[in-house]
Amino acid sequence: MDGMTDRLGELSAAGVAIWLDDLSRTRLSSGGLDQLRREKHLVGVTSNPTIFAKAMSAADEYNWQLKDLATRGLEVEEAVRMLTTYDVRWACDVMRPAYDATAGVDGRVSLEVDPRLAHETEKTVAEAKGLWWLVDRPNLFIKIPATEAGLPAITATLAEGISVNVTLIFGLDRYSAVMDAFLAGLEQAKANGHDLSKIGSVASFFVSRVDTEVDKRLEKIGSDEAKALRGKAAIANAKLAYERYGKVFASDRWQALADAGAHPQRPLWASTSTKNPDYRDVIYVEELIAPGTVNTMPESVIHAYADHGETRADTITGSYDEARKVFTDLESVGVDMADVIVTLEREGVEKFEASWLELLDGVKKSLAEAAKGAGKPGQAAKGSARAAEQAGGNA
Repeated sequence: MDGMTDRLGELSAAGVAIWLDDLSRTRLSSGGLDQLRREKHLVGVTSNPTIFAKAMSAADEYNWQLKDLATRGLEVEEAVRMLTTYDVRWACDVMRPAYDATAGVDGRVSLEVDPRLAHETEKTVAEAKGLWWLVDRPNLFIKIPATEAGLPAITATLAEGISVNVTLIFGLDRYSAVMDAFLAGLEQAKANGHDLSKIGSVASFFVSRVDTEVDKRLEKIGSDEAKALRGKAAIANAKLAYERYGKVFASDRWQALADAGAHPQRPLWASTSTKNPDYRDVIYVEELIAPGTVNTMPESVIHAYADHGETRADTITGSYDEARKVFTDLESVGVDMADVIVTLEREGVEKFEASWLELLDGVKKSLAEAAKGAGKPGQAAKGSARAAEQAGGNA
């Protein structure tokens, strides 16, 4: 192995599961995803509406399927489901070796419910079940946002034996509620006769966006004391989340589920690319190393860590008092963290809704073009053959 791969190997050995925060058909058809799995210790993939909107606007690998879907006369929303579930199913197959090697803990690929349902519990559960049926792979995660309405949806979905990635977690109290929803879901799943060892879950705790919002407020305050706190809130917030994780999964309530074969719901550090160029480009990886965590990174961050990341054993445990002081200091200079969290959750849902609408609009235009015969000659035939071979042939 070269030095680059060794750094990622060290990170993996420290207990951090390395996931990719990206997915596209180009990445799948080129073999790029499988290469990352084989060479860069990659053991999972996350996707979201923004990622799919970008992927479908920038590649012609979707043309053959768009032509087939247009020929069948599918409505745009159903077409989007067919397109996204196809990619996720294919990615699940690529990541299956990691799933098998870790007894189902890793090798997971995430697919998000329609973000417009973020405040509707029953529709979220129904959508989660529908996506689970469509992809039909044991290493799928259904992503459900940690909104107020999302919490009971998380419990109900897990109770059906469906694995869940809880997304858009920004605050500590909401994270505690997510873990409670997870435990309740597994308790119901057990009562429903499901094999708990087959159910997985992660809790996606967002990182860099916290610094972006807090730093903006600190700049507005403008004092030396305020400016000295820039770049500290996100890591402190995540560290205190890990402290809560440790307490919940050392409880008797959890132990009863573990004895029945359950795997813990791991904290997943999301939004780990550095938004401020003044900060080290791998800071949200290096400062959040601890056993039993997941870090989902854009490919650029994976390569940056492979090049110059520094792995220190457990950079979280033992730093909780220091993290609490950051929160005290933020409050003393006038930053309302409760308002920061509310703002970030609202904006997070709004951004994914906007990306979803962008995705729908792009696919609608592509379907219209395909219906007029704008697809490339021969693409449909070649693509259909690839469908049968690569992902079960489910256009």
